[in-house]
Amino acid sequence: MKRIEAVNDFVIKFANVNGTGSASANNMFAKAVFRMGLPVSPKNIFPSNIQGLPTWYEVRVSEKGYLGRRGGVDMMVGMNPQSMAKDIKEIDSGGYFFYDSSKPLDLRMMRSDVHFIGVPLKDLCQREFSDPRQQQLFRNVIYVGALAALLDIEFDVLRGLVSDQFRGKEKLITPNVRALELGYHYASEHYSCPLGIRLERRDAVGEQILIDGNTAAGLGAIYGGATVAAWYPITPSTSVVDGFDKYCKRLRIDPGSGNKNYAIVQAEDELAAIGMVIGASWNGARAFTATSGPGISLMSEFLGLAYFAEIPTVLIDVQRAGPSTGMPTRTQQSDILACAYASHGDTKHVLLFPATPRECFEMTAQAFDLAESLQTPVIMLTDLDLGMNDTMSPPLVWDDTREYQRGKVFNEEQLEAMSERFGRYLDIDDDGIPYRTYPGTHPSKGAFFTRGTSRDEYAVYTEDGDAYEKNMQRLLKKWDTAKQRVPAPELIKAGKGSKIGVIHFGTSRCATLEAIDSLQAEGVAIDTLRLRGFPFNKTVDAFIEEHETVFLVEQNRDAQMRTLLVNECLISPRQFIPILNYNGTPITAKYIREEILLVVRGDNVRPLRKQRSVKESV
Repeated sequence: MKRIEAVNDFVIKFANVNGTGSASANNMFAKAVFRMGLPVSPKNIFPSNIQGLPTWYEVRVSEKGYLGRRGGVDMMVGMNPQSMAKDIKEIDSGGYFFYDSSKPLDLRMMRSDVHFIGVPLKDLCQREFSDPRQQQLFRNVIYVGALAALLDIEFDVLRGLVSDQFRGKEKLITPNVRALELGYHYASEHYSCPLGIRLERRDAVGEQILIDGNTAAGLGAIYGGATVAAWYPITPSTSVVDGFDKYCKRLRIDPGSGNKNYAIVQAEDELAAIGMVIGASWNGARAFTATSGPGISLMSEFLGLAYFAEIPTVLIDVQRAGPSTGMPTRTQQSDILACAYASHGDTKHVLLFPATPRECFEMTAQAFDLAESLQTPVIMLTDLDLGMNDTMSPPLVWDDTREYQRGKVFNEEQLEAMSERFGRYLDIDDDGIPYRTYPGTHPSKGAFFTRGTSRDEYAVYTEDGDAYEKNMQRLLKKWDTAKQRVPAPELIKAGKGSKIGVIHFGTSRCATLEAIDSLQAEGVAIDTLRLRGFPFNKTVDAFIEEHETVFLVEQNRDAQMRTLLVNECLISPRQFIPILNYNGTPITAKYIREEILLVVRGDNVRPLRKQRSVKESV
């Protein structure tokens, strides 16, 4: 029987039961690969219940640095009888299935093209440990030890990880190391180690770190000057505020008095949370909230108020699968239209699309500058994949000489010197952005009434149609100004005058670039454009016009970004060929490559909705 053979380039997937303590063991495995100097990308695919349902943890090892999902599985660690039949089917031919052989494997699950590796995990635990809870937890640690032998992981690396994890709890180090040794010695004695897939130490990581996007965003809010966070907990965004709180306790404490220079409020619901943010921002604080799709739905009315009253507002949307409750712990890019046009009436909101933890850090800080300089809501759209999964990233860097862009704000001296009447919504500079004041700046000048109803340039209520239309046109002028200030798209040319282009954004980046590399190795030259912000600038229009065929990679059902591009760039939807993934798991490079080849090879007669098999969709 053939076997998959690869050094530092494979996919291993762990199939566990939620609530059994497997997460820390699987995380230890990923960190061990990272400490051996190898790029690694773990993806945690977990259910929304507390305990009992299947959960998966997929680890991509790629010496070349590909961090997206590749597609396919070279080795499955099958620890869940409930999903085992499906897990075995998912393995690529020539791959490996690792399982607990304390009980015989159902012969009906066997595949002649897969190598089965049994280790009696339960029996080893029961012989070594008497405590039932330890028997359950150390079963996971034992399989990590066995994988160390099978894949050639340096045991000292694992020992170091255990020491780091339990620093200050030394009595836990010895039994954890013993569990690792049990698995390592059993695999070494019963199998020819290493397997066809294995690891070799490299120096391909450098100074990079492992960090999740939510933590990076929370830290970005700190450096961006935020002092107020109001939110209502919702998966998968809660850890954004958790990260903000964690770093505030270190960086937002007055060194003299010990007082907290920040406020974090858990509101009664999402509507109250965004209201608090708008109120704090109106008062001059830098404030933000974090939520997901259901929260966006509830916040829409207040977002319309912030847009029309022109109050800076920062919102971080960590997207998940909808609609309604949907799949709370699965990833998607399906809030694009809901965020771009949130609220009733003619509204448009600035959007940011980070693709990496470092961009989560940088764009969160940038969001506050944009919100205040444009006096409008700014929504950063990440997703569960980026927000909650550890991702390899360059260190987060901040320029200490950087100054915050507070926008057009009259201070007391300017108001005192002003002889003309202050007009809150006057467009003095012809860029659509008026001047504002903070409450209490001057005892008699600069005051205005903030309202969500129609008003004139001096913030005086009116239902005069001409005044309303003039105000709405000014908001459009501000929108044109915003096109020059949002992050520019990232253009990568194939260098061969390609007539094929691919547009992508957010977490589709890694899988898309890997697919493009694979196609270019086969002689298919493709240009790529990564969208980083909305509104779109002229670069986007030019890219579309320059290419005969434009693919658009999205992780939603209805091609929402295509709708946005068609609407804003005034082009035909026929100019785009959508590549859509919406099963709740991150899109794969294999799937993108195959979808492009269907068209490039001329086999472009496809059903409206492609029916994919289980193996193709995972």
